[in-house]
Amino acid sequence: MPRAAGTFSIDGWEPEPYDEAEGATLTRVHITKTFDGDLVGTSTADIITAIPRVETSAAYVGFERFTGTAHGRKGTFVLHHTTTADGDGTGLSWTILPDSGTGELTGIRGGGQIVNDDGAHSFHLDYELG
Repeated sequence: MPRAAGTFSIDGWEPEPYDEAEGATLTRVHITKTFDGDLVGTSTADIITAIPRVETSAAYVGFERFTGTAHGRKGTFVLHHTTTADGDGTGLSWTILPDSGTGELTGIRGGGQIVNDDGAHSFHLDYELG
C-alpha cells in the first residue's frame, strides 16, 4: 500500500460560530489548503468544530475535497476528518470517502493522519487504488 507524505499550508480559514451556548462553542469553518510532497494540489474543506471552555480540549468533523496528484496520478477525492483533542493528546485522522475518486484516482481508498506541530502541518495517507 503506497504512503503519501508531505506538508500542507492553510491558505484560508473562515469561521462562523453558530451556537455559543454554555459548555462549548460550535463553529462552521471553511478552509482552503495547498499540498506539497506526494500529494500536490489544493483542497477546500468544511468542518464543524466544538470547543469547550477548557482550552486543551476540542473536536471537529468534516469533509475535504482534494484536487491534484497523488504520486503523479491526477484526479480528485474526498477526505473525511475526525479529530478529538484533550489534555492528554490529539488524534487527527482522515479517511478517503470510498468511491469518491475521479480521473486517475478512481477507486482510491485509505486513511492516515495529520500532524500539527505548532502551526506547521504535515500528513501521511496510506492508500490503494482499486
